[in-house]
Amino acid sequence: MDTPILDFLRQYSEHDWVRFHMPGHKGKGMLGCEKWDITEVYGADALYEADGIIAGSERNAAELFGTQRTCYSTEGSSQCIRAMLYLALNNRPKGNSNVIVAARNVHKTFVYAAALLDIEPVWLWPESSSSLCGCPVTLAILKETLNKLDAPPAAVYVTSPDYLGEMADMGNLAKVCHDSGTILLVDNAHGAYLKFLPKSLDPLDLGADMCCASAHKTLPVLTGGAYLHISRRLPARYADQAKSALALFGSTSPSYLIMASLDACNSLLAGDYPKRIAEWAGNMDCLKRRLGSRGWKVPQSDPFRLTVRATESMRGTDIAKLLRGGNIECEHADAGYAVLMTTPNNTLEELYRLEKVLGECRSRPAEQELLPIAKAERAMSVREAFFRPHEVIPVSEALGRICGAPAVSCPPAIPIAVSGERIGREAIELFEYYGINEVDVVK
Repeated sequence: MDTPILDFLRQYSEHDWVRFHMPGHKGKGMLGCEKWDITEVYGADALYEADGIIAGSERNAAELFGTQRTCYSTEGSSQCIRAMLYLALNNRPKGNSNVIVAARNVHKTFVYAAALLDIEPVWLWPESSSSLCGCPVTLAILKETLNKLDAPPAAVYVTSPDYLGEMADMGNLAKVCHDSGTILLVDNAHGAYLKFLPKSLDPLDLGADMCCASAHKTLPVLTGGAYLHISRRLPARYADQAKSALALFGSTSPSYLIMASLDACNSLLAGDYPKRIAEWAGNMDCLKRRLGSRGWKVPQSDPFRLTVRATESMRGTDIAKLLRGGNIECEHADAGYAVLMTTPNNTLEELYRLEKVLGECRSRPAEQELLPIAKAERAMSVREAFFRPHEVIPVSEALGRICGAPAVSCPPAIPIAVSGERIGREAIELFEYYGINEVDVVK
């Protein structure tokens, strides 16, 4: 498969051009990559008006992923989430409302988009919760929620895989959505590689209508590289408006370095990289079973992720500290879990090293602590709360106040209280559990 963006950058960097154009480093600098870092010079195309090398590269990606259209983002899945929600609202059938029914473990980007687009979210809550990261959506809960609405929503929105690696029952959720006259959107930021497993687990292949996917999280792509995928099942207007939707939320100075890495990844995915993905999934399955035999509790997760549950003597943060002592850095840790993300660009030697550092687990897995579910009264819309004056106060003084902006670290960037909600005792307990000391509230 050709790599038009990468080829152009290589040719441009090797030619004796005098760079009387942006950026200011003029192709020179200490990082070594500056000669590849250009702007929209003649022949370089333009991301949001693509009809040349970028358009060609995106067509290659669409062919690989089997989509109606795939568009690049150099600003991660955050940009794609906003664009995806805009497309769902702007193209909803006559009679559908501006409601988005969403599993509560949304990334805070969803909340920001709700403020910008004046979305009315209706939340899908888990039956029980042991982590802010998880929100299993059952078919019964989804059907019940949809049946209570006065009109079909603009879309249903789920996160899969979630931060712990749990994956939604995508095919059946999609069927419920379609039978109810709406579409299914998926935050698949952590699952860009799922398409290339021996049996695809990509959301669109399982019935979803649009998804974002952060190539940089699980494929060999620079940080910020992501895809917006639009299914062939959707009317053409969704694909036709995709670029304008992304442009609405994106910088007019997208990174050519990031686009080149997305372009280069196409060539890998068209070659032997899917074979490496399959082999690595097998390696991870073996590692998980070995760790289980050594006493560690390893919950089921997507193939490339290793989620390790806390023990009676070690919190998830303690497990992360143990790993750090062996020069191993994990993706995320909290009281209940340590989460590690791997790809085929890791090595078997690194997996053996991980196993050696963890060693034998000499205490039982911690009892799964049930956390409060912070269902709250909505005092005002997300948009109204966001654009009111705010103040930051100690969590200890927040009971009864209206949340102004989400307060949670990234990762996992999942809000405990959402803008416009009145902060209740359950939210206070969760803030304290996750070590959040201050909260942004409406004045």
